[in-house]
Formats: sequence, C-alpha cells, structure tokens
Amino acid sequence: MTSLFRPTLVLFGALTLLCGVLYPAAVTGIGRAVFPHQAGGSLIEANGKAVGSTLIGQPFSAPGHFWGRPSATAPMADNAAGSGGSNQGPTNPALLDAVKARIDALKALAPGNHAPIPVDLVTASASGLDPEISVAAAEYQAARVAAARRLPVAQVRALIDRYRQDPALGFLGEARVNVLALNLALDGKAP
Repeated sequence: MTSLFRPTLVLFGALTLLCGVLYPAAVTGIGRAVFPHQAGGSLIEANGKAVGSTLIGQPFSAPGHFWGRPSATAPMADNAAGSGGSNQGPTNPALLDAVKARIDALKALAPGNHAPIPVDLVTASASGLDPEISVAAAEYQAARVAAARRLPVAQVRALIDRYRQDPALGFLGEARVNVLALNLALDGKAP
C-alpha cells in the first residue's frame, strides 16, 4: 500500500502543476498577446475611464437612450454575478404578465409608433446579459430617442447604421447593434 502512496502523490502534484498552473498561464499569456482587448474583458473606455464592456449588457431606462434586452438576472438587472435565465416557460402567467407590462411601457413612451414590437425588447435572454439588440429593436426605438434628444430621426438612424454589426461569416445569427456603444455615441463619448 505504501509503495503506491509516493507515486500517487508525485503524479497528483505533477498534474496539478501542469493542468492548474502551467496550462492556464500559457493560455492566458497567448490570449493577452494575440487578443489583448478581448482578454482584458472587451472594456469600453470614455474619457480614460472604463464605462462598460461590449460583452455584458448595461441597464438603460432614460427615454433618450436605447434600451437593451430585458434582463432576468437578480437581484438587479444586468448583474453578471447572477447570470441565468428566469426558467419561465411560454405559458407561465408571470412571464406573460412581464411581457405585457413591457409592451405597455413601450407603447406608452411612443404612442404614435404602431410598428410591431421586436421580441428582443420584451423577452429576456437565457443569460440575461445580452449587450446587443436586433437592428429592428434599435429601429423601433429610433423615433423615441430622437424626440427625447431633439435630434432628427435620420441622424439617429444613421448612428444605428454606423454601429450595425452584420451576422458572423455573413449568415450566422442576425444583424445587431451594441447598445452601450450606440448610447455612448449618442452621448458624444464614443470610443
């Protein structure tokens, strides 16, 4: 029995060093060398200060800002520590009530907008941290944002087009807009 004890400890120590120290250090080093922005958290800076990340949604509620996808995280919206979906199914009364309340809030802020409301403005995602919305969701909000900022709608739509990201490889996913980058551009603090 004792003849197995020493080789077991040596193997355990070697694998811990290899898998727990050397491999993570190598991957982190390569990531920082090849993709420094992404490895650093994809942070967006304005005036020399980090204001958010392109990877994690930020809560916006002012009429003059574009709103992101609703967050199901707790205890507060867009809480990265509480990432996860609500696990409410499509027939759950709580989900139906939440979606109806979001639709009513959007219609109250833009009573003249009779366009269909994009689904990503009224339903939370699986992670609850989506940093992007569809182009349709941004277009739906353009008139409200323009009115709140006293800007021509065409100018706001031009910003949407400027910050539009096409699907990956031209066909994976759909066109989208990063909400934080778009709002920073509206505030004149674009990186």
